[in-house]
Amino acid sequence: QVQLVESGGGLVQAGGSLRLSCAVSGRTFSIFAMGWFRQAPGKEREFVAVIRWGGGGTYYADSVKGRFTISGDNAKNTVYLQMNSLNAEDTAVYYCAADRDYNWPERRPPKYDYWGQGTQVTVSS
Repeated sequence: QVQLVESGGGLVQAGGSLRLSCAVSGRTFSIFAMGWFRQAPGKEREFVAVIRWGGGGTYYADSVKGRFTISGDNAKNTVYLQMNSLNAEDTAVYYCAADRDYNWPERRPPKYDYWGQGTQVTVSS
């Protein structure tokens, strides 16, 4: 089992920045990649970014490319999502997820094995 706990969400003005963190514990050796997803009210959960656990590659949704940066610190078993130039369309609950399969880059939520509880990000315009 793998446990994921997100933090860092909150209320921010348009144009501002936030950094989300995802603390990873448990059978971390089984993880191939870590992803960030988001879900706005009335919408499906959508892919944001993914990073290979241990480094080696990142991949982003077009909607966040150039504004968001995913990174990882394996010594701390933590994955981050730095979000800059936020706008109202970024408002959502953000989730981190762990993928054990060797399919890169995996953007489909059902393919992820473990999920955090989510953290709310609200961007005021």
